[in-house]
Amino acid sequence: MSHAGLQAAASMFRRALALGALAACVFAGAGCGRSAQVDPSAVPSAAALAGVRIPSGDWTRFNYDAQRSGVGPAATGLRPHSVGALRLRTVKLPGTVDSSAIELHGVVVRGHLRDVAIMTTTYGRTLAIDPASGLILWEFTPGDIGSYEGSAQITTATPVADPGRRFVYAASPDGRIHKLAVGSGREVRGGGWPASVTLDSTHEKIASPLNISGSSVVVTTGGYIGDAPPYQGHVAMIDRASGRITAVWNSLCSDRHALVVPRTCPASDSAIWARAGAVIEPGSGRILLATGNAPFNGSTDWGDSVLELSADGRRLLHNWTPSNQAQLNSSDTDLGSTAPAILPTYQGRHLAVQGGKAGVLDLLDLDRLNGTPGGPSARSGGQIQEVEAPGGDQVFTAPAVWTHAGRIWVFVGDGSGTWAYVLGGGGAHAHLSVAWRSGNGGTSPVIAGGLLYVYDPGGALDVYLPATGRRLVSLPAGSGHWNSPIVIAGRVILPVGNANDHATSGTLDIFHLPHH
Repeated sequence: MSHAGLQAAASMFRRALALGALAACVFAGAGCGRSAQVDPSAVPSAAALAGVRIPSGDWTRFNYDAQRSGVGPAATGLRPHSVGALRLRTVKLPGTVDSSAIELHGVVVRGHLRDVAIMTTTYGRTLAIDPASGLILWEFTPGDIGSYEGSAQITTATPVADPGRRFVYAASPDGRIHKLAVGSGREVRGGGWPASVTLDSTHEKIASPLNISGSSVVVTTGGYIGDAPPYQGHVAMIDRASGRITAVWNSLCSDRHALVVPRTCPASDSAIWARAGAVIEPGSGRILLATGNAPFNGSTDWGDSVLELSADGRRLLHNWTPSNQAQLNSSDTDLGSTAPAILPTYQGRHLAVQGGKAGVLDLLDLDRLNGTPGGPSARSGGQIQEVEAPGGDQVFTAPAVWTHAGRIWVFVGDGSGTWAYVLGGGGAHAHLSVAWRSGNGGTSPVIAGGLLYVYDPGGALDVYLPATGRRLVSLPAGSGHWNSPIVIAGRVILPVGNANDHATSGTLDIFHLPHH
């Protein structure tokens, strides 16, 4: 073939790849209300595509690590000049996964060494899927699923993998945490397993992803949509080996240090329901969380507050409570619709960002949460800065926090857009400023392989250059709610669908390079 012919063939190849995601939508029937938008620079040549090397890796929990940074592996096999080649594979599921998946590489399932994606449906079915084929390898079904399947009693919790990679911990709507063998889905029973983390699962919901800190599985509880009382948001620490609950901290009636029958506490609500749930501080292992609407008195009731607990989950160390807490509570403007996002140490300061339904982001000093170094109290205010959330909209997502070229970035998605903020200023003048804005909404963003991935629940997967906001691709996806992607081993794995539809079937979208 002549040089001109080679150029023409390469051009045709690029055009075909640019249309690949749209074609996948047409044939698979997912997200077909939108068409693919692909920057030509993101479409690789045939030679470049053939030379792609796909590294393996694990994504063991929601937002990748215990501090919920949202920053995944540095190498994924997907680069700015190859994401335009992504194709869509859809997998039919026996339920809706309104959360995120996790993935483990090189585990033995059904006698074969393979990668496996694991996720939990709203009615507690935990599934292991081969991401290369879409084959469901095993399914764990709670024994009592018939008593709540199809109802409003659901879970939206992402499972978490044990550090030894032999087990995974998953929630079910009956308030239990199950320990499952990665290789078979078989449940470990005995001792404290399965572990019950509520005494009234009809009022107390496991909404947030599970986490692991040291020897413990960390679980938080909230309430169901509509906030039907009584319930109390609380943290439960479960010993990974025995399944025994080693600590309970209640955000209402906090002077009681065990699971509470909700109707026996005079106060209700204070849900711990954010997408990130319990956030673990690097180094100290202290637990950060945010609560929803409820009374606040600075002694036993801690509604609409950011709270720092000891690493063992037994003691409240400090709190930040907005000065307008009473107004937030009375207007159903939960502070705890999102959780604190921890920033890297900045000029010796330990900072975090807290969003909420009020449409603002507050910059906090973890060493002086309420403006003082003292312990928990009724004191309110004390934030360093308050800045507008994207479009001034409610934030229901977990920010991603990224360090690049000596700068600290915070990416936030909500219903009005996806914005990037950078941290600047010195000493007492530390502040966030907006670096770029996109009008495309998003759930919890993640960074992997140097790219920013944002799921727009209206039906698109958007991929950006994080330092500039340039959108490389927007690929049709199924519509959703709180779902968010993971990016590992050359694939983007994205459950779609809305838990509030109470569906018993659903879809998993897997974006992959051709022949992978």
